[in-house]
Amino acid sequence: MSDTLVLCYHGVSERWPASESVTPRAFEDQVTLLLRRGYAPMTFSEAVRAGAGRRFAVTFDDGYRSVLEVAKPVLDRLGVAATLFVPTDWIGSARPVDWGGVSRWLGTEHEDELRVLGWDEIAGLAVAGWEIGSHTRSHCHLTRCDDARLADELAGSRTTLEVRLGRACTALAYPFGAVDERVVAATAAAGYQAAGAIPVRFRSPRPLEWPRVGVYHRDADHRWHYLLKVSPAVRRVRASWGWEVYGSARRRLVGR
Repeated sequence: MSDTLVLCYHGVSERWPASESVTPRAFEDQVTLLLRRGYAPMTFSEAVRAGAGRRFAVTFDDGYRSVLEVAKPVLDRLGVAATLFVPTDWIGSARPVDWGGVSRWLGTEHEDELRVLGWDEIAGLAVAGWEIGSHTRSHCHLTRCDDARLADELAGSRTTLEVRLGRACTALAYPFGAVDERVVAATAAAGYQAAGAIPVRFRSPRPLEWPRVGVYHRDADHRWHYLLKVSPAVRRVRASWGWEVYGSARRRLVGR
């Protein structure tokens, strides 16, 4: 396993109890821990290209408003620039997102947590040194797409980001972590140089299937969860065949 650690976040909120959200205090504590342990902060693409050494990247999927309004001030204080992966069809939409896993919050007091940033706000993050990557066009399961739609989701979102932001887009995060060899091949054909997954087993990293550590609400409730996730020793265990067998058995038992 590489010493390079890539964290995957979604929302940062004081009140949203979703599994995909962490509180601002927990978020700051988690990033600060890595800085104190000597990890150097980088954007996702920089981290993928880096050689040996302790490096980490903070990444956000989906483009929620809390990334700009809550997470960025924390990272500014810490001197860390992050990477934001956005689904281009949702940028600036007046509607909250409604894809699987988060749609249960529609119509609740937390619905506003599901609103995506606008183009001007995303451009401002890019100017501030953040990397802006693709999260496809619609946030679909890429492994379920036929070849034509797969190519459009990948190449179309990349082109849109480059035209609207006036800078290269070479990084992608696979929605739902859904990736297989066909998707990896299509990602390469679409011109991406780095892509993030959230695997059960941490195989030897490949630029277009780079393992990210998902950070969730429970990791703040139980700090030892997070400490284990970022531990180099535990990540090496997760690279073993035994962990994949364990993960498959656990998913069958708990249904996920």
